[in-house]
Amino acid sequence: MPRVVCLFRHPIKGFTAEAVDSLTVQDDGRIAGDRVLAFRFADATTPEHRDGLDHWPKAKGLSLQDFPALAALRTSYDDLTQTVRIEHDGSVLVEAGLDDAGRTALTDAVTDFVLATPEGRKLRRPGRLPLVLVGDGVTSRFQDRARGYVSVHTRSSVEVLGGALGLGIDDRRFRSNVVIDDAAPWSELEWAGELRIGDVAFRTAGPIVRCLATHANPDTGVRDAKVLTTLTSAFGQDEPTLGRLLLPAESPVDGSTPWTGGTISVGDEVVAH
Repeated sequence: MPRVVCLFRHPIKGFTAEAVDSLTVQDDGRIAGDRVLAFRFADATTPEHRDGLDHWPKAKGLSLQDFPALAALRTSYDDLTQTVRIEHDGSVLVEAGLDDAGRTALTDAVTDFVLATPEGRKLRRPGRLPLVLVGDGVTSRFQDRARGYVSVHTRSSVEVLGGALGLGIDDRRFRSNVVIDDAAPWSELEWAGELRIGDVAFRTAGPIVRCLATHANPDTGVRDAKVLTTLTSAFGQDEPTLGRLLLPAESPVDGSTPWTGGTISVGDEVVAH
């Protein structure tokens, strides 16, 4: 039986993951504490709108797609105190809250770090500085798509991709919330209809087409794996795809038991219908 083997959340959009034992799926289908903050360019501090929803394109802020060195940072977030801690190379780069002084300290430290990386020239382009830390630290809103989602992939898919690359790559490179073991490679691409993780029911949405963020080594921040071309050439994909998006299961027509989310934990069984 397929089971959850790892769970992750990403408190700051584009920054490193936090491995956790359980995740709370909110009533809106998003993960509590996931992508609740983001560093946006100076000229992109307000959301765009898509299908009546706020949308924050990742290309208009710090993300691994354009700033792979971010993967070398280690980020943690304390929901209770709303404190962000960012470490680099074993030392604390900055630790601060989300008040005005804390946001300034966090932004200054991250700006200095990025400017010192090979991608620093990109941050100096017109309209990008000063960076602005946006988000209230509670609302999950900085997804790649205007509609929130839970992302999932099977570990076996990553393993066969690593074999094709001739590298030992791991789950963090793909930034999914849920990693499933004991499932066939690419089986997540075949799911249709409802999927249940533990006691929480989802409906499957689109497969995840990958970007250059997956080329960044999650420890060093160096682009060391040609994931995109390997997915299309070695596996015959039309687009480089790994993983699946999940949305809240449809509520019954009579509305008797509306979908309310729940908690998913490491070890939960996964059942595809």
